[in-house]
Amino acid sequence: MSWAGKILRVNLTAGTVASEPLNMEWARAYLGSRGLATKYLVEEIDAKVDPLSPANKLIWATGPLTGTMASTGGRYTVVTKGPLTGAIACSNSGGYWGAELKMAGWDMVIFEGKSPKPVYLFIQDDKAELRDAAHLWGHTVWETEATLKKQLQDPLVRVSSIGGAGEHQVLYAAVVNDLHRAAGRSGVGAVMGSKNLKAIAVRGTVGVGNIAHPKEFMKATFAAKKILADNAVTGQGLPTYGTQVLMNVINEMGALPTRNHRDVQFEGAKDISAEAMAAPRKTDGKAQLVTNQACFGCTIACGRVSKMDPSHFTVDNKPQYWGASGGLEYEAAWALGAANGVNDLEALQYANLLCNEHGMDPISFGATIGAVMELYEMGVLTKEQLGIDAKFGSPQALAHFAEITAKGEGFGKEIGQGSRRLTAKYGHPDLSMTVKSQEFPAYDSRGIQGMGLAYATSNRGACHLRGYTVASEVLGIPIKTDPLVAEGKPELVKAFQDATAVFDSAGICLFTSFAWGLADVAPQLAAACGDEFTLENLTLIGERIWNMERDFNNRAGFTAKDDSLPKRLLTEPAKTGPAKGLVNKLPEMLPKYYEARGWDKEGRLKPETRSRLGL
Repeated sequence: MSWAGKILRVNLTAGTVASEPLNMEWARAYLGSRGLATKYLVEEIDAKVDPLSPANKLIWATGPLTGTMASTGGRYTVVTKGPLTGAIACSNSGGYWGAELKMAGWDMVIFEGKSPKPVYLFIQDDKAELRDAAHLWGHTVWETEATLKKQLQDPLVRVSSIGGAGEHQVLYAAVVNDLHRAAGRSGVGAVMGSKNLKAIAVRGTVGVGNIAHPKEFMKATFAAKKILADNAVTGQGLPTYGTQVLMNVINEMGALPTRNHRDVQFEGAKDISAEAMAAPRKTDGKAQLVTNQACFGCTIACGRVSKMDPSHFTVDNKPQYWGASGGLEYEAAWALGAANGVNDLEALQYANLLCNEHGMDPISFGATIGAVMELYEMGVLTKEQLGIDAKFGSPQALAHFAEITAKGEGFGKEIGQGSRRLTAKYGHPDLSMTVKSQEFPAYDSRGIQGMGLAYATSNRGACHLRGYTVASEVLGIPIKTDPLVAEGKPELVKAFQDATAVFDSAGICLFTSFAWGLADVAPQLAAACGDEFTLENLTLIGERIWNMERDFNNRAGFTAKDDSLPKRLLTEPAKTGPAKGLVNKLPEMLPKYYEARGWDKEGRLKPETRSRLGL
């Protein structure tokens, strides 16, 4: 049946660790990973709980395809109530950690309470224990992983941990594994830090068994891998250029948010693009990009490994950053670059390395810097406050802010609270480009209309990975829709949101959805878990998961008023590009979306919707 069939419950307050059977009724209704962990969370905590209090819980979860031979089956999620948003938080990561947990024989780990002192959890197959982490506290993610591998005398141990950002509660702190893969958004790392939990080290040698129909599973996964290999995006574009392939494409569309969304095109986009990463530098003749890299079981290999110019001002006296490490992805390159008007590729990579090393979400960090720079240019913030001249386009300011935020020093403490709290404090809340307090990713919704609706209704705050209509509106997957019109987008957004919930919950990477539909996932899940996982059933499961998350947020205090966009996107037309003269048409789309969802005008589930979905 592909699930391991058991979960690990850790009471940090009492210092106890206990095994319990997985609720199989829930597993069949919510699949795994995102869906199943969220089901456990919403059943076990008060929706109004303070995210940073001991009463909040924190869950690491795999899916039924995690650790199997399904392509990209290395994903895991971290689920909690998020401190950045106060909404449901579910952050997804790749690398090797998720598969290792599954191969140790566990579907998920639930943490509750708060440890009186820093600890880490060590899992070795069916044995698990909390251990002292005093020697790890205050150290970076990189140092923590290296120390634990040496201490445990096993280079194959996989580590999921926080750095300084999580320890001192940067509200968008990430949980990082394999040095540069991250459960990055919504502040899951801050919750981890609030519980005095430094890391989870896991070593699994049991493997993943219990496949319902092994021969059929091999046949289904082989067929699915061929689809990925034959697809232009998953077989060619992503392996060659990574997600950065989008930088010039989105810029030409007039949908690249620039200088805190004041503009929709960045004149320096070509300098921070995938092509620029692969081009020889003028300084030393070497390209920043070294190679691509794959996560566990992945046949796409979109990851980037890069090497900085050692003579660049950010690292000329810091040899610890001269080696090959995690390179820029599109969202990070945008947030650290175009969002701030910075076109210095090496400065972007330096800030990116600090985000990996200290455990910070580069999207929220970079977008918050965009708000800081705008406030500085308005004269609201001063050089004395910030410690540096912080005009748009300054790579020096970007590097400085990354350093002080990662370390929780000076004005970095305010940057670490995110743009909504920061801009409100200084009297200009409209300059926060957020939904539900979470910063936007790299698509301007005046040029890609469906993304505006996807942002506004995302259960975890502004997010591209909860309904990636860019696939349809830009890439024509599975069908091409006009990015500049609102018509048909409510139904499109709903379909993408529900399907995404299934991909996440199965334990596979969302990037497979550039080539696969649910009809390609269904045979794999049916062979692994049981014949009941048909296309029709999976569609219902995706809708059930989405509505469960929505219901939690409603109980947490969110209403229809929170399904909105910043004033700038609704009232300030795009200045250039194909979307010139347009604002986002959210008011036109939102009522139709509620209707398609089966919600009332207040954005709450109607009784008949709740009944149909078994909620």
